Amino acid sequence: MGRLTTHVLDTAQGKPGRGVAVTLYRIIDNARKILSTAMTNTDGRCDQPLLEGNALEPGVYELDFQVGAYFAALGVPQTAPPFLDVVTLRFGVADSSQNYHVPLVVTPWSYSTYRGS
Repeated sequence: MGRLTTHVLDTAQGKPGRGVAVTLYRIIDNARKILSTAMTNTDGRCDQPLLEGNALEPGVYELDFQVGAYFAALGVPQTAPPFLDVVTLRFGVADSSQNYHVPLVVTPWSYSTYRGS
């Protein structure tokens, strides 16, 4: 069975994004259902997979990353309101037997993602 993992890379600081709150949702009938919450560790990763085994089902998911609070805690100057506060990534799981790694590469002004393994 597959698993879903994530991590945060802060390219503005050149280090992993430690202490970013992450919330995982499943989208069912255009509504969000919360599945799990986590905080990134010193390596910018969550200590456990967000989903694994039978809990990872085909479908549409969203990850919310609380990057505004993360940059504020670092003392990074931001606008009011911050340009990026909560970054939401919507993605699909087609084959739940595979691993899905959905990282966030972020600065206070931009972000990107990709499917890792």
